Amino acid sequence: MCVCCLSMVALKFLKKYHKQVFSSFSETPLPCGDFHIVYCLSIGEQELDSKMLQIQSKRFYLDVKQNRRGRFIKVAEVGAGGRKSRLLLSMSNAAEFRDHLIDFTDFYETLDPPNPDNVPEDGKLKSSHIIGGTRRYYLDLKENQRGRFLRVSQTQPRGGPRSQIAIPAQGMGEFGDTLSKLLEDYGTDDQETSVELPESKSMRVENKMFYFDIGQNNRGTYMRISEVRSNFRTAITIPERAWTRLRDIIGEYLDKVEEGPAESGDAPANSEEVQAEQ
Repeated sequence: MCVCCLSMVALKFLKKYHKQVFSSFSETPLPCGDFHIVYCLSIGEQELDSKMLQIQSKRFYLDVKQNRRGRFIKVAEVGAGGRKSRLLLSMSNAAEFRDHLIDFTDFYETLDPPNPDNVPEDGKLKSSHIIGGTRRYYLDLKENQRGRFLRVSQTQPRGGPRSQIAIPAQGMGEFGDTLSKLLEDYGTDDQETSVELPESKSMRVENKMFYFDIGQNNRGTYMRISEVRSNFRTAITIPERAWTRLRDIIGEYLDKVEEGPAESGDAPANSEEVQAEQ
C-alpha cells in the first residue's frame, strides 16, 4: 500500500471521529488513482442534518451538507436489493422541488384508482421540470403495472447518464413534509452566510399553500413568496430594500378595508344599532 493510500485510511478515521478536523486540510488532489476523488469530496464537507424515510420497500435519505461553496441537499434512494441512486439539490432548487411535490401530491389525490386495463401509453400522468444553474431536473408522475410513482431525473453538467430516483406516489406527501422541515431549519440560501436569517414560514388559505422563504445571494437578502395549489405554482422574489415599502402598502390596504364600511355609508344592520348610536 502506498503512502497516499495510508493517508486516505487515516483521513477516513479522522472523519469518523473528528469531523471538525477536515476544515483545516488542503484540497489538493493526491496522485493515487481514484482515491484522490474520494479525498477531494470528503475534505471540507460537513453534514448538518440527515433524515430517513421508509416508503414501501425503499429507504430515502435526505442529507443537508455544507462545503466551501455553500449548503446543499443530497437525496439518496436505497432499494430492496441495496441499490443506491442519488440526486444533488442546491437549497434554492430544493425549495422549488418542495413546491412541485405539493403540486404533484394534490394532483395525485384527484386521480381515480389505477386501472390495469387503462394505463397511459407512455405511462406519464403529469410532468414538470426545474432549471437550476448547470443542472436540470425532470419530474414525471408515472403509472405502470406495479402502481404510480414520481420519477425525478437529474442531468449532469457535462453530459453523461442521468441520475434518477423513483418515489412511490403514496409517499410524496411525507417526502415533501420532511423536505419542508429541513428547509425551515436550514433555509433556502445556497451560499454559506454568517448572518442568521429568519426561519421560513408557511400558511394554508383554502386550497392554496403560501411559503415565505428568506435567502441570500451575492446581490443581497431577499424574500421568496411561493403560491402552490393544484396544477398551479408561482413565486415572486422581493429584495430586502423593498420590504419596508411592501409592509406599508399592505398596511394601507388593511386600514382601508377596516375603514371601508364606515366610509361607504352602509346602513346599520338593524334598528337597535341605530338607537344605540343615537
